[in-house]
Amino acid sequence: MDALYTAVATANGREGRAVSSDGRIDLPLAFPAALGGNGQGTNPEQLFAAGYAACFASAMGAIGRQEKIDVKDASVTAEVSIGKDTDGGFGLAVVMRVELPDHLQGEAGRDLLEKTHAYCPYSKATRGNIEVELVVE
Repeated sequence: MDALYTAVATANGREGRAVSSDGRIDLPLAFPAALGGNGQGTNPEQLFAAGYAACFASAMGAIGRQEKIDVKDASVTAEVSIGKDTDGGFGLAVVMRVELPDHLQGEAGRDLLEKTHAYCPYSKATRGNIEVELVVE
């Protein structure tokens, strides 16, 4: 791959801070209350969900432009879950909920999501590693 941009961030664990090299991200991190933490900060799953949703929406825009499909009223919500996996460690799963305008309901919308999932860099990075479910809403 020939890198066009490289993001850099540093973190010191789930109960610390996450800081980007340009200072635009400077967040306290904390375990969510659901995992026994105080919930007084963000967590890696929220950060991953935000990044994946934004990337997927941008990829959908690119596919829309290529195919001359209006996707400006679409929105993407990523639900990132963490849980125990089969080897006793932890794993992730994602549900991508895509709200599409009326003209993209049915087969046209499903086709758009499949093409977007094939194109999106986050989807490519997770393919074969974590379960990703695509839901049209």
